[in-house]
Amino acid sequence: MYTLHIGSKHISSWSLRPWLLMKVLRIPFAETVHHFTADKAEQRRQWRAFSPNSQVPALDDGGRTVWDSLAIAEYLAERHPQVWPQDAAARAWARCAAAEMHSGFPVLRTVCNFTLEPAAPPAITPGLQRELARLDALWNEGLERFGGGFLAGADFCAADAFYAPVVLRLHHYGLAGHLNGEAARYAERILALSELRQWISDGLEEISQTRAQTAE
Repeated sequence: MYTLHIGSKHISSWSLRPWLLMKVLRIPFAETVHHFTADKAEQRRQWRAFSPNSQVPALDDGGRTVWDSLAIAEYLAERHPQVWPQDAAARAWARCAAAEMHSGFPVLRTVCNFTLEPAAPPAITPGLQRELARLDALWNEGLERFGGGFLAGADFCAADAFYAPVVLRLHHYGLAGHLNGEAARYAERILALSELRQWISDGLEEISQTRAQTAE
């Protein structure tokens, strides 16, 4: 069985991507949660035991380590073809969309730190407006072009997993109103996924425990 090493669920959006992908696609795995610490040097030393770059997520497959969320998705796809759409055109589009998320949207990442709780909306700068418009256009393109409930067709795939943290950012920072038509409805469907609700519940429990410890 795979072991997926992830970071604290209320912080690590990168960990959410492969975790959600494997949960929704029913790919069995054991999860190991590693909490972030104030001593980053010590954290890097400890995390190097399971991740070559001391970062999460990292996938262990019988002693073989795969790190980085996109690399994990591609590795899983070799054994689990449902990671990407069957249709070649949809598969190519989904890969492009996931790669764009993996390397892009720097303004949104900067002004909207990953959170599982409501947060104050950021100022809509020209850069943020461009990225929000791009998300809306991209999601509507996939939904309309491939005619399914998910970005590249009827089935959840890696592209959807990669944009799930974005859906949470838009929701918690009050930015969902920048989505139109099918894109807005898509965000609601992602938020309703039972697997994502479980991640949120686990993350909120982490926050509750941290606050209780701080209050002691």
